[in-house]
Amino acid sequence: MSVIILGIESSCDDTSAAILRDGELLSNVTAGQAVHEMYGGVVPELASRAHQQNIIPVVDAALKKAGVERKDISAVAFTRGPGLMGSLLVGTSFAKGFALGLDIPMIDVNHLQGHVLAHFIRESEEDNHQPTFPYLCLLVSGGNSQIVKVNSYKDMEIMGQTIDDAAGEAIDKCSKVMGLGYPGGPIIDKLARQGNPEAFEFAKPDIAGYDYSFSGLKTSFLYHLRDWLKEDPDFIEHHKEDLAASLEKTIVDILMKKLRKAVKDTGIKQVAVAGGVSANNGLRNAFRDHAKRYHWDIFIPKFSYTTDNAAMIGITGYFKYLDKDFASIDLPAYARVTTQ
Repeated sequence: MSVIILGIESSCDDTSAAILRDGELLSNVTAGQAVHEMYGGVVPELASRAHQQNIIPVVDAALKKAGVERKDISAVAFTRGPGLMGSLLVGTSFAKGFALGLDIPMIDVNHLQGHVLAHFIRESEEDNHQPTFPYLCLLVSGGNSQIVKVNSYKDMEIMGQTIDDAAGEAIDKCSKVMGLGYPGGPIIDKLARQGNPEAFEFAKPDIAGYDYSFSGLKTSFLYHLRDWLKEDPDFIEHHKEDLAASLEKTIVDILMKKLRKAVKDTGIKQVAVAGGVSANNGLRNAFRDHAKRYHWDIFIPKFSYTTDNAAMIGITGYFKYLDKDFASIDLPAYARVTTQ
């Protein structure tokens, strides 16, 4: 009998639902929230209200697209955290009501674990380009920058992580300082393709071990920009492509330097990238370059699996279902990662 998982993701500002049958993706539907653009960032209260409006239509669309009825679902997997508490509560509450109504198991999923396991999403039976354990994963997003050693789907070791800002956060804030809008990632990516990455130099913090720091880079970018604008009030408009390319190169260099060290020290040459920043073309190109230069076996997700999506929650839920690792109905959502 087939195992059919409904995955639900609502950790930030994307409401997403996916249906997987025996680990194969049948549908993945996501509703974004354009309301945040005018505020230059995600407004938590507006996000949770939009989730409440979107969750039922999104789940309904996922079921219809997959050609699956509610009675066919084996279990519902949902993002328990980390994320925005108001957003998480919408997905968690819906999952609990859905599971109770159909008398099926609930499976709680860590959002970051979902990103790391996005490489196991299969769109067909022939889709077999997946990493084998152990592998290293560079997890980079607006809220996280980590190097993770993945020993199995449930055994992950964080080798290094940011001690302050995340890579995606630095990109967004530098984009905002330049007056380019939100979210900054796609804007910087597009401009960087037309600029000279060697045009400007910014600070590259030297942190011990595998940890990252991006606050120094952000400050360096801000101070340089302030000085240049004194000399030329239109400096950003004249140099925005070069600024974007130089910023992107600096961030990619910082990320790849620590990742090279992790690969060298562990001897693991299966290397994946995940999270929202993995959509960045500069980072994707750096991975391909390292694959050639250092003979890495690399895994780069499809663009649709880089951002928050329910397919990654569903595949993680599928692995947990096979282990009968179910959640109790009274399990609360959590906004931050704790050591419990």
